[in-house]
Amino acid sequence: MSTSSYKGIIKDGLWTNNQALVALLGLCPLLAVSSTAINGLGLGLATMATLIVTNIMVSLIRQWIKAEIRIPMFVIIIACVVTAIELLMAAHLHELYLILGIFVPLIVTNCAIIGRAEAYASKNGVVYSALDGLMMGLGFTIVLVLLGVIREVIGYGSIFRNADLMLGEWASVLTVLVIEDYKGFLFAILPPGAFMGLAALIAIKNKLEHLSLNKTTQIIKKIN
Repeated sequence: MSTSSYKGIIKDGLWTNNQALVALLGLCPLLAVSSTAINGLGLGLATMATLIVTNIMVSLIRQWIKAEIRIPMFVIIIACVVTAIELLMAAHLHELYLILGIFVPLIVTNCAIIGRAEAYASKNGVVYSALDGLMMGLGFTIVLVLLGVIREVIGYGSIFRNADLMLGEWASVLTVLVIEDYKGFLFAILPPGAFMGLAALIAIKNKLEHLSLNKTTQIIKKIN
């Protein structure tokens, strides 16, 4: 595996083909649970684990799956992985599991996961597929956490509230009050606030890409 291949997969997952900002897949859980950074982190890690394990399993058995039944097989694999993750969360992160609710089992229907299984893992080796799952999941998690931070600061005036639900009682010290005696802003916590926050992140990404393209164009003109 060449270094350029590693770099390509990493850039694709984190930036170029970020499933939340470019492909716009998995928006239902992304918008529903990202009211706080910890909620976003919890669902993001569960989604990332599902992507990694699913990609590895699909890559390992891709030679034995007939084309006619590949989609049902992918769904079965994803459902098994999500069920295992759901049981682990219910056992070890029960309070966070209750907050995330139906959106943990709904990972099965996340189009980003079945999309990567079909478009990438079914055509590439295990190492490539595992890295693709890791980077796609990490990119999705970063967007979830960023959106959670934005909504939490505007909605609650804090960052990392309820961190103890994921990391234990000691993590309560991680909560940071950004605005003292803040009365909150309900709009940011509701679904419309999620749409506005995601739109802002997409706009920032597009602006950065536009600036980068202009800079590259100017450099080329100078060289010529």
